[in-house]
Amino acid sequence: MTSLALMSIVRTTSRASVASAFAPAPSISRFSTSIPPSIALRPRHPCTNNARPFSSRSYDESIPILSPVRSQSTTLFSTTEEEIDPGVIEGTDLVVLKYPHPALRAPNDEIPVEELTGPGSEISRIAKEMFLVMYATNGVGLAAPQVGINKRLMVYNESGDRKKWMQEVVMVNPKIVEFSTATDVENEGCLSFPDMRGNVERSKWIKVEALNLKGKKIKKKFTGWEARIFQHEYDHLDGVVYVDRLTEEGRNEVQPKLDELVAKFGEGGAL
Repeated sequence: MTSLALMSIVRTTSRASVASAFAPAPSISRFSTSIPPSIALRPRHPCTNNARPFSSRSYDESIPILSPVRSQSTTLFSTTEEEIDPGVIEGTDLVVLKYPHPALRAPNDEIPVEELTGPGSEISRIAKEMFLVMYATNGVGLAAPQVGINKRLMVYNESGDRKKWMQEVVMVNPKIVEFSTATDVENEGCLSFPDMRGNVERSKWIKVEALNLKGKKIKKKFTGWEARIFQHEYDHLDGVVYVDRLTEEGRNEVQPKLDELVAKFGEGGAL
């Protein structure tokens, strides 16, 4: 939020994913506890030491992704409306950072349990303001690095509707402990990458552990839409952005806009 990841995903399933749904089940374990495709280490560029996107050979052919197909077009990491840049938001000074801001690639610190004291705490205030930003941008998720806070904190509401506040989720120091090898492909975008999107492959289900705002441990299994939102936001906490997961063809399509953002940002960007 998802960047705090703010993502916008048009839910489209690839033909390959549809075909695989009718293929015979493989004779291997259907789940794994090793690193899932959505958080696997990516090759590093020898000059910049920054993550490079998966090629179609090294990524696309090795994994299958998530979320059931919906009958209507819905944007992921945003509501059915397009994400927007609201500028100044009432109730917070937080703003969504654009690529290649260094905060999007910087390490993110775990939050000490001692700071998780529930309502009134600094972390609770940050989470509340992150929701303000998320809703103002028509998002469904946001990760702290996207608003310049390099902590392992994410918020989301899979409905994207501020009136459905009971669906709001805050996760502190989250981690993926198990994931499906079965994958799905959806079209994703991110508010930190305006006017860009591309197909991203992710696990269909994941099991996660995290802390809530009171320091209580959370264990959950996410599937479909919610699993994809989590994985997108979780990537941000590891300094990974959605363009890192595009195929070579997908990366080439958005490269001109990426170049524009880099030129606009000037010196000091983290590619």
